[in-house]
Amino acid sequence: MNTDQALDLMNQLLWTSLVVAAPVLIAALVVGLAISVLQVATQLQEMTLSYVPKLIISALVLILLGPWMVERITQFAIVTISKIPEMGH
Repeated sequence: MNTDQALDLMNQLLWTSLVVAAPVLIAALVVGLAISVLQVATQLQEMTLSYVPKLIISALVLILLGPWMVERITQFAIVTISKIPEMGH
């Protein structure tokens, strides 16, 4: 394995990780921001108020997009494993 192959593999790994994690992170960010605005508007400073909605939304996103995430990771693994014989040269 030369440097170019290693860098390409690392690039694919990081890009796949970003694409798979982004929906959950973005959903939690949006809900957290909405709850923060609500807390500022109502002056309600309850810590658990921000955690529970983010947890519920994150779980829903994982349930809805879980099969797509698993498929994306599986395809990355298949492509990476199929490249193993080429990396020896």
